[in-house]
Amino acid sequence: MHLGALSGDARRAILGAVASKLGDGAPGALGIPGEVLDGYMSGGSPPDDLVRRALDLLDEGEFVDAVGSVDALGALGIVDEYGHVDYSIVLQALALASRDEYLRRAILNFTAQNFREDLRRMLGIPYATVRLRWTDDFEEFLREGKRRKKVTTEGTLTYYRNLFTRYLEGKELTEELVDYVVGHRSKWLRNVFRHYVQYLYRRRAIGPDLYGWMMDVVPSRSYHMDVRPYQIREEDAIRTFDFLRANHRRYYLVYRIMLEGGVRLEHALRLLETFSPQEIVEVPGISVPIPRLFEGRGFARYYLGLVGSSTKPCMWIYLSPWTLEELRSTAPVRISRRVVTKYARAHDLLLPKMVRKLAWREMVQSMPREVARFVQSRLGELKVSEARYEDLLSEADSAFPGYLRALSRTGMP
Repeated sequence: MHLGALSGDARRAILGAVASKLGDGAPGALGIPGEVLDGYMSGGSPPDDLVRRALDLLDEGEFVDAVGSVDALGALGIVDEYGHVDYSIVLQALALASRDEYLRRAILNFTAQNFREDLRRMLGIPYATVRLRWTDDFEEFLREGKRRKKVTTEGTLTYYRNLFTRYLEGKELTEELVDYVVGHRSKWLRNVFRHYVQYLYRRRAIGPDLYGWMMDVVPSRSYHMDVRPYQIREEDAIRTFDFLRANHRRYYLVYRIMLEGGVRLEHALRLLETFSPQEIVEVPGISVPIPRLFEGRGFARYYLGLVGSSTKPCMWIYLSPWTLEELRSTAPVRISRRVVTKYARAHDLLLPKMVRKLAWREMVQSMPREVARFVQSRLGELKVSEARYEDLLSEADSAFPGYLRALSRTGMP
């Protein structure tokens, strides 16, 4: 902290904050007689060593409250005595903040709230020229035009059409509409809106900057920036795993795979049925062929490799060493999805579909969200470059043992 940047008033305010906080004990804590403290409080500029001792007695919030935000920034070297901002420090702080998910979102929200018009001009957002219409062309795009997750059932199309007609039909693409969709109670409306944004981009009705911005701002129905409050009680999860461990070891293994890897039931069962650890495969994003199974220090990962428009994606399944050994002794084996779910219902256990949600809730507390999405193959419409793919793979390998340790502390496995 640059104490020289503090004015006399700010220095006296710091001493005053200590006096208010400690009362009669302030002089002793500061190492000066009471009359000397009174003298500084009534006039003059307290010396640096005294101010430094006083700061040791205050927390950051008390310091800012005492001197005000401008003086605090000056003391931190961000603003000089003439009010000039040190750009290099601010830019470094922004770069550091951008690595934190919460601060990154705070920066985006602040920018959107205070510089909307500047953002619109910068991104070339032609809001007024786009009006939302459900057309046969858009419906065909949903059926056949999407690269993945095509809408193939008439029931889903009808539901999408009804949502669109009720909430979006005829509306102009404006900031207000985007805010409305983001805040809407229906997660499916956000999904329909994202589909329409993709459709507009494919037809070149909007540019890549606007497309990228909207796909980032409007969350898909799969996940949000904040952990959603799923009604999953930890004691129910612990009871489920304890019951399965004692009564059905094979289903216990299935649940362990789902919890550790954050995978769907269908993918856990696919792993059990097709487990082939020595098979050499070519993995997108990795330049050389590798075995499906990789064993690291304190973890393992298996390349299931399910991608494409006809299936829900599952690239890697991360496992603990214990689960891997159980898998080796059990696989290959075919188990019915319906039977597992029926068994869980019959014994009042946590349903399989909730285990992936539970894993997500626990996982985002142990690793960055982008890494958690990679582990669970929650990539949505994102495109990951080869360089970034290898980065995420390495980051996931580093973070996963910490997730296993966090799970062990809950008592679930």
